[in-house]
Amino acid sequence: MRRISIFGSTGSIGCNTVDLITRQGGVDAYQVVALTGGRNIESLAGQARELGAEVAITAYPELQQDLEALLAGTSTIVRSGREALIEAACMPVNWAMSAIVGSAGLEPTMKLAQYADVLALANKESLVCAGDLLLEACAKHGTKLLPVDSEHSAIFQAMTGHATQDVSRIILTASGGPFRTWSKAELVNATPAQALAHPNWDMGARITVDSASMFNKALEVIEAKYLFGVAPEQVEVVVHPQSIIHSMVEFRDGAIVAQLGAPDMRGPIGYALNYPARSDLPVDRLDFGALGRLDFEAPDEDRFPSLRLAREALEIGGAAGAVLNAAKEIALDAFLDGEIGFVDMAICVEVTLSKLQVQAENIAKIDGIDAIILIDKEARSVARAYIADTLIEGQKAV
Repeated sequence: MRRISIFGSTGSIGCNTVDLITRQGGVDAYQVVALTGGRNIESLAGQARELGAEVAITAYPELQQDLEALLAGTSTIVRSGREALIEAACMPVNWAMSAIVGSAGLEPTMKLAQYADVLALANKESLVCAGDLLLEACAKHGTKLLPVDSEHSAIFQAMTGHATQDVSRIILTASGGPFRTWSKAELVNATPAQALAHPNWDMGARITVDSASMFNKALEVIEAKYLFGVAPEQVEVVVHPQSIIHSMVEFRDGAIVAQLGAPDMRGPIGYALNYPARSDLPVDRLDFGALGRLDFEAPDEDRFPSLRLAREALEIGGAAGAVLNAAKEIALDAFLDGEIGFVDMAICVEVTLSKLQVQAENIAKIDGIDAIILIDKEARSVARAYIADTLIEGQKAV
């Protein structure tokens, strides 16, 4: 029986993972070691009961007693807080899902790289912020790293059986999000509600806004560089509104291999869960006659500067990815809270990256996670200062 843990089990990726585990035998096929979540303790408790989890952890200590009450009468141990998350990540498992959103998932992911036989990675920030460290940890401990982003899962599948030196291009597809056809002037007035209305994917709020701004794709450009060992200039982005082709790989002989499927995250999750085998999954099958056409267009980096910023971060190197991600997370929260506009998010990231460029560049060889945490905190401070100044200027204008 496989021992598994799911970090971020109450989020979109986590819930889909639980759904697949339940469909594939549940407690009869899997020994669930740890489930972790945030404020949605009702969902976390329900999952822990259904799967007989050994440990259930909420990231918020003030919710521990409530979670204990929800799990009263079960054998599940309830814990809370950062240290509990890290300790749970040190519990040996055969397979672990890392799906905590944002940089909050970095420390648990680094531990999972040491104690899991297979690490299914949905937390792209771990590679963006500490790619070299994570890859080194996986190599040192013999951990198989499997990407769960639909795009990187597609690339992984397309590259199976091929050497990295045979790859000439990696082509990441992007849906374009809800603002694909909006003008730059229209984007100035885009609201959080509009940004959350993704045309294809059913995802969590933060990743949906990241998709609307294409910051999600920007992080994926950085992630692809680390995952597949290619040069930054070998990673391209193309807008594909239907989200049917999840990404493509071009080889040195000009052949392009694409992975296609319905826009359902249970596809890449199921691939990672069953790897190297394939199993029946509850996803829609494509009807090409009904589909009719597939469209492509070049991304507009004037309207969506996030892609340019990702390439600048790669050029700076060092800890620039951590700076970009930290500023992006602060800007995203400010946008959702109505403090800044949609286009201000990219400006906030650019300002932060510019102010910390020299410092990020000097951390050319990151010796440990502490260096990442320190520059992450500094980047958040710079980003918050920019947002505060923006609010003051806005009040002056009124």
